[in-house]
Amino acid sequence: MHRLLSGPLSVQRLTVKIAGLPATLQGKKLVQMSDFHYDGLRLSEKMLEKAIALSNEAKPDLVLLTGDYITTSPEPIHTLVQRLKHLQSNAGIYAILGNHDIRYRNAKTEVTAALTSIGVRVLWNEIAYPFGKELPLVGLADRYSREFNPQPVMNQLDSATPRIVLSHNPDTAEILQAWRVDLQLSGHTHGGQIVIPGLGPVLLYQKNILPKIPLKIRRRLPFLRKNYFVLHHWEWSQGLHQVGKNQLYVNRGLGTYLPGRLFCPPEVTVINLESELVMM
Repeated sequence: MHRLLSGPLSVQRLTVKIAGLPATLQGKKLVQMSDFHYDGLRLSEKMLEKAIALSNEAKPDLVLLTGDYITTSPEPIHTLVQRLKHLQSNAGIYAILGNHDIRYRNAKTEVTAALTSIGVRVLWNEIAYPFGKELPLVGLADRYSREFNPQPVMNQLDSATPRIVLSHNPDTAEILQAWRVDLQLSGHTHGGQIVIPGLGPVLLYQKNILPKIPLKIRRRLPFLRKNYFVLHHWEWSQGLHQVGKNQLYVNRGLGTYLPGRLFCPPEVTVINLESELVMM
């Protein structure tokens, strides 16, 4: 994808407060990357190289990858992992799968095996403990999978225990309100790709916009038509959100679909964890 269509790579930096975060985990740094769509079209080698360099420069304690490494055929994952193996992290690299990683025949198995071959731990309805028992990391199956069922996984954790949840599709934040989620990290949306400054992604207004566009023109706007059902909560398409008592962060991704991005650059996210005092 040419830079003129994708826009320059950005680094989003934020601090997230977690109630009851142990003092030993204060200041831990996470890097999130998402939605690579590595297929020779939607992500340039130059941007991927820069994203990896920016991640390493941040000196993260944990690198988290939130899905959609491929677009159609799983074959490009084998080249992608040769790039991703240069990622550095003090406590490891963890990943979940996105809808594109499970959509095509053998894709789930092939993508998982490729990531595992370079030391990336792929979580599929699993809990990991990169920082110990005091801050579990939960990785859920993709929302579109028949295996998406957070209940048996989330119920394994004590409600007094802080946790981070990886879930590719941010719509799952609505379901996850049934449990404590101190920070959910998602992707999937590409930030909406086309954003109106001050108003948000065009797709947030598509229910009102599309019917007013003449049919002849509407047929030339496949981006709007095909992405209508990609997400229900387009208001959660990027950035940090409060969903009930839970926190959700949605990464804009690295890959770009046509017609490109507008006021919605691809991103690498750097997150610092801080303790939030619990009022008794």
